[in-house]
This record gives sequence, structure tokens and C-alpha cells, in this order.
Amino acid sequence: MREIILISFLGPDQPNQFTRLMQVLSVHSLQILDVGQAVIHNQLTLGIVVASDNETATALAMKEILILAHDIGLTVRFKPISYAEYDQWVREGGRTRYIVTALAPELTAAHLQAVTKIVSSQGFNIETVTRLSGRLDLDQHSIFPPRACIQFGLSGQMLDAQAMRAACLSLSGELNVDVAVQEDNAYRRNRRLVCFDMDSTLIEQEVIDELALEAGVGPQVAEITERAMLGELDFQQSFRARVALLKGLDASVLPKIAERLTVTEGAERLISTLKALGYKTAILSGGFQYFAEYLQAKLGIDEVHANILDVQDGLVTGEVKGAIVDGARKAELLRQLAEKMGISLEQAMAVGDGANDLPMLSIAGLGVAYRAKPLVRQNANQAISSVGLDGVLYLLGMHDKDLNRA
Repeated sequence: MREIILISFLGPDQPNQFTRLMQVLSVHSLQILDVGQAVIHNQLTLGIVVASDNETATALAMKEILILAHDIGLTVRFKPISYAEYDQWVREGGRTRYIVTALAPELTAAHLQAVTKIVSSQGFNIETVTRLSGRLDLDQHSIFPPRACIQFGLSGQMLDAQAMRAACLSLSGELNVDVAVQEDNAYRRNRRLVCFDMDSTLIEQEVIDELALEAGVGPQVAEITERAMLGELDFQQSFRARVALLKGLDASVLPKIAERLTVTEGAERLISTLKALGYKTAILSGGFQYFAEYLQAKLGIDEVHANILDVQDGLVTGEVKGAIVDGARKAELLRQLAEKMGISLEQAMAVGDGANDLPMLSIAGLGVAYRAKPLVRQNANQAISSVGLDGVLYLLGMHDKDLNRA
């Protein structure tokens, strides 16, 4: 009769352990049906599911495993698995799987308890728990701001996606922890294009507000900008109204404004990492081409699309050249870039903070609202607010230990 057995090992991790265990199983021709291993602080947890039609061979293998485990300091347990249990496990292998990423300056037990409570309420089973952030040095300060990231691998079917999204957003506001939920499919592991909004995303400022300060119309423009970003005003209408207020501004101030722009925390590390790993990057901005190109040169962005501020005789005319890059145009540009690269939209990622970013966030395989307005956070696929822009790398499944080599 065919036997199926789960062998579980626990104890100190040492070189060559796995090879020696496999040697015993090989001698007795046991079939390996599944295997999984994790090591935390040099402590090993290893599980192996084996099968055999030869009861004598199985018994001899178990005896030798017990002797070997004792010799190398491992505790070992054997658990018979019924055909019914194994068959159910096989059938569950085809079920949709999800990845939940918890991200914050510091993750406490309270954070993880709250996240896993949401997970459990949706009927998921946690299969893997992985730390993506680097090892915490208690004595020295990192050159990067504090951050922690834990990734949960889940099995099961989501009961109510809308309810889970609402719970994650609520938790983010209560505990300053970002929780991203993604389907774990081939597209998630093969993003190729990342498109960014510029103002208040790659840079901390809204450039049109900086221009308005130089033109002496700061308060008027800032009020319109805020209402537009909150989604209270049509972008094109509000944009033309703000640009009109800049009429007569001396264009010689543009380089001065560019030099004082502040790159968002984590943006330089994010872009340099994406470049090193072969991703294509683009700025799709409702701001101005001059500043997008300045940022392109500074960060090494592959492509930029923004509005062209009309200048005649050294003065801003209060108009823009060509079509305005609004929300619909951003989404269309993202489609064009993906098509040019020969990739699916599922392989594209978009990051932005304003209402005019929602169209591109909604069509990208991964849309991330970064330190965004409430309307945008509620409608985007994912949201990050607790850490710098390079926190996006964790949503791509990257480990800090790997990023240090990129």
C-alpha cells in the first residue's frame, strides 16, 4: 500500500544537512512530493513530503532519518498523510493565490496581528511569511530612513475584495502601516515598465505653484491646484486657468526653480534600482516639460511627456503648446509605451498622487497612490504613505539584500 508521510525537522542550521537527508531518502528510493525550508537566526525549519509503495523501504528510511537527525542535532517528526488529505492539497494548488505586503517605518506585533486578522476574515490561509526589508542593526544607523516590510503568501479565494480594500485603508490610517494586496500571478513577477507622475510624486513640490510664487499670484494658483488635485475641478479647465495667471512671467526664472526642486525621499534609489534591473521608466506629468526634462537628466528617466509652457520674447504667454496632458492623456500614453515595448498593461506599473493620475493607475497592472489625496487612495489599486518612494520596490517583491547588489 502506498504511504505518504510528512517529515518535519527543526533545529540548528548546518552545512550539508539537506544533502545528507536526501542521501538517506535516495538510498531507499522514496519519492519526493513536496519540500520547503526556512532559516531564521540560524534555526532551520524543514518539511519534506515523501511517498513509497514499499513499506519496508519506508520503515528503514525513517529509522535512518531518526539516527541522522540525532547526529546533526535536529528534532524530527513523522506525520502520515491520507490519500484524501493529499488529494485536497493537490486540488488547492490550482486556486488563486495572493501576496499581502505590510510596510511601515517599524512593524510591531500589533501591526502584524491587525494585518493577519484582515487576512483571516477573508478566509485566506497564510502559507509563507517573508521579511523583505534588511536585517535591523540595533547598534548602527542605516543610511536609509527606517522601514520594515513583511510579505505574506496566501492561498484561498478572496471573499469580498471591496471589504478587504476598505479594511486595509482603515488600518493604514489607524496604525501608519501600508497594506498591499496583489494576486500572485506571472504578471506580478514580470513588471517591465514604471510610469510616474512628477509633481508631489517624484518631487515634493507642485511646479505650477512655484511658478506662481515667482509671478506674484501664489495664493490664487495654489487654491485652484488644491481643488483640482482633490478632484473638485476639471483638470483641463483648472490647468488653463492657472497657466493664464502666469502671463508675463520672465522665463529666466525657470532654471532657478528647477534647481530648488526637492526630489522625493527614496526616488533616486528607486529609479537607479529600476534602471539597474532593466526596467523602463517614464514621467507622465500634468506639469511642464522643461522641469520633466530637468528631472529626466537628474534621475536617468527613459522618457518624459508633459505640458509645454509657451514662451515668447522671454516671457510666459499664459498658454501651453499642443494638447494638455490630463488624466485621459496619461492613460493613453501608458498604453502607447506598453505597446511600443511589446508588453501587456499588466506588466506596467503607475505611481501618482492626484485625481488626474487615477486613469493611468486604474489600467496599469499595479497602480500605486503615493502619499495621495483621500479620493486617490480610495480608488487606486494600492497606496503607500508610511515610507519613501522606494517602498514601491517591495510591491515588486524585491528584497533589500538583493537591492544592495543592484
